[in-house]
Amino acid sequence: MAAVTQHEPGPEQALVSDVFARDCTSRAAFEDVSSKWASLALLALGEGAYRFNALRRRVEGVSEKMLSQTLQQLERDGMVRRDVVTTIPPRVEYSLTPLGAGVAGHLRALADLLEASADQVALARGDYERRGPR
Repeated sequence: MAAVTQHEPGPEQALVSDVFARDCTSRAAFEDVSSKWASLALLALGEGAYRFNALRRRVEGVSEKMLSQTLQQLERDGMVRRDVVTTIPPRVEYSLTPLGAGVAGHLRALADLLEASADQVALARGDYERRGPR
């Protein structure tokens, strides 16, 4: 049996995907996706491709700077595609990659659940406000 040298990755150096591990790539992507603006952008792009300003209007309250940073992060993580359409004037469209579509589908299910539970959430918040934190 050959000895493991520093240059040969052993089992302890293998890529581990564990969202709870501090340095895991999936954790970094999870942080990006679970931000408010990223989640809303992914949900909107799940409806179809958008130009930047149309997406900004769809995601009410997001600043131009924040949306730009969010789209760059999602593009870096392989979830959003940025396509420059060569027209006069040129335009840029954002759409989901297959990975982004999968993530957006799960976010849509979560959003649907929360929208259907809005009354329960409002009641719980009212109860919490009346009794205060424990």
